Amino acid sequence: MVREEYSVSLKSIVEEQNLHIIHAAKDFDTVRVYTADVNRPALQLAGFYDYFDPNRIQLIGRVENTYLQTLAPEARRAALEQFMRFDLRALIICHDTKPLPECIELAQKYDRTLLSTKEDTSTFMADLISMLRNAMAPRVTLHGVLVEVYGEGLLIMGDSGVGKSETALELIKRGHRLIADDAVEIRRISRETLIGTAPELIRYYMELRGIGVINARHIFGVGAVKPETNVDLVVNFELWDNEKAYDRLGLDTEYTSILGVNIPSVTIPVRPGRNLAVILELAAMNNRQKKMGYNAAQELLRQLGMVDDLPPETIKKDTSDEY
Repeated sequence: MVREEYSVSLKSIVEEQNLHIIHAAKDFDTVRVYTADVNRPALQLAGFYDYFDPNRIQLIGRVENTYLQTLAPEARRAALEQFMRFDLRALIICHDTKPLPECIELAQKYDRTLLSTKEDTSTFMADLISMLRNAMAPRVTLHGVLVEVYGEGLLIMGDSGVGKSETALELIKRGHRLIADDAVEIRRISRETLIGTAPELIRYYMELRGIGVINARHIFGVGAVKPETNVDLVVNFELWDNEKAYDRLGLDTEYTSILGVNIPSVTIPVRPGRNLAVILELAAMNNRQKKMGYNAAQELLRQLGMVDDLPPETIKKDTSDEY
């Protein structure tokens, strides 16, 4: 299930960014921020309010503060009053600059949250946007197992009982790390990057048929688990079908679309006797090599003289596996 809109409470922003509260509005404990964009209101303080979005967090840096100080007292108050009439989520003064008396007075008059930070405006703005984008990233929860193998995040998917958790358990014993079992929450934090984690309630728990529920962190130690990791490769487990032709060269790369991001994917047939943990270790290393520009299948064909120069890998997007 994908939710389109997320938000973050203003109170949590204040706590995480270590902001100083100059004046807290009456709704400070309940107000939420729904956009990751922030605004420096230089144009607004100069009187231009076209396309102004008061739902964004507002930042005042040295430029805005210096401009206000150049105005006559009456003009400065008029500019700030016009600005403070809007239902601002919050106004943050950077560089630990002492707020103008008119700013404090109008924040109290119109009941606006007024905050300050010691950070440089550009640095704070970048940190704040990064935090907001991470908190509000589009996300989806998928049935599967997420493990980190040689630094590659492998999302193992397949029908119940096909062996996903057992394979993850063997990988943990081989020194790799578990991120999530059964339910994987995936967030798109940029155009090409997906981050996977486990829902807080079941984090580091695994369900093994015949054994029950275990806590991987308690049994194998903190080195066997990790809170989150990138999703680099989708591994689809399916029961071996003698009638199906499986890829034996790996010349082309198939992709699975998750939240609009194409992730390389492989299909691993499962049957008794196959060491799936070793196969996934090889899949992780092979995927890393491909990202670094080396494809063993293409190199083999070149050495055999079958082709002089292969074109870039053909993308086979599996549209039936879009999430």
